[in-house]
Amino acid sequence: MAALQRPTERRASRCTPVTAPATLVFEIDGYSLHKGMGADKFIRSTAVSVGGYEWCIRYYPDGADTHANSLGHVSVYLELLSKGAKVRALYDLRLVDHTTGLSSSVFSVLKSPMVFDSLSTSGTSYSWGLPYFKKKSELEKSDYLRDDRLVIECDLTVIKEPLVADTAITAEVQMPPSDLAEIFGKLLEAAEEADVAFEVEGEIFPAHKIVLAARSLVFKAELYGPMRGKCGQNITVEEMQPAVFKALLHFIYTDSLPSMDNLDDDEKKEMVRHLLLAADRYAMERMKMMCEDILCETLDVETVATMLALADQHNCSRLKDACAEFIMSSNRLDDVLASQGYVHLKKSCPAASVNILERLMKLLKF
Repeated sequence: MAALQRPTERRASRCTPVTAPATLVFEIDGYSLHKGMGADKFIRSTAVSVGGYEWCIRYYPDGADTHANSLGHVSVYLELLSKGAKVRALYDLRLVDHTTGLSSSVFSVLKSPMVFDSLSTSGTSYSWGLPYFKKKSELEKSDYLRDDRLVIECDLTVIKEPLVADTAITAEVQMPPSDLAEIFGKLLEAAEEADVAFEVEGEIFPAHKIVLAARSLVFKAELYGPMRGKCGQNITVEEMQPAVFKALLHFIYTDSLPSMDNLDDDEKKEMVRHLLLAADRYAMERMKMMCEDILCETLDVETVATMLALADQHNCSRLKDACAEFIMSSNRLDDVLASQGYVHLKKSCPAASVNILERLMKLLKF
């Protein structure tokens, strides 16, 4: 049997633990006065919150138990004070050298976390440390003890567990859809706090400068650029129909084209053509591409020549390609050249555009 090849597709993921580090410091003044408390007697440091749990250092001046391994030693433990908790943690118990101010590790658990369990005392402890932490005779001769003062540190890292949802009682939360477009659409419709107005063939359209400037670099230059003083609060828009400018504003505020269900096919095609021109005029690239897509799907013999010239004039590469493909696939080059659309194009469009169109047609024919 041939050996199986390894899959070529590689999908990687990563799990990174969440940790909460902190250093607990316990200063023990009057070291000698605490001696003689008796085995298994301890004093606690002040409780400190780390990783959402309460912790402290326990110090046993005469050892943590009566076993031989703690006789003649001081014992030090890290204790989980929070009740009903089960926590995994790394820790390093240290002593501070009073001469240098630096601390040295005496006992540490840094490779595999210890479990601190205050849910129950069976099997697992809520405190971990060392009964023979430091021999008293050595400690009392060292620089760790100066002026009858001892400083214990514990570098603690709590490993936080991910929260697990209780599927038996927790229902799936349905995220509501975004209503940003609806909110901005209502803002445009109500004209609340509008600070600029556009006049298009006698119709007035209130709007908000900051919204227009955020969506169009052309509007930004017109409203906030060097020429803004000449515009004032009322701006006249030339060479555009009111319905087209209204649709342009609708797209600026909602990022969608308005409904054209009330228009027949020819009226819709004409509206989209005007919207493409408006999008190009105000540098609305997404709107321009959407209009291109609609026009690409509505090509016919009568209009393809006009659309090709339109695409050439306004740098619509996808529409230009779609027109060329339509002419080639339809095998109706002669019909296109004889169409009223092409006849009208030769009369109304600049000579340069017509020449480009004719050259393309000849290349397609041969």
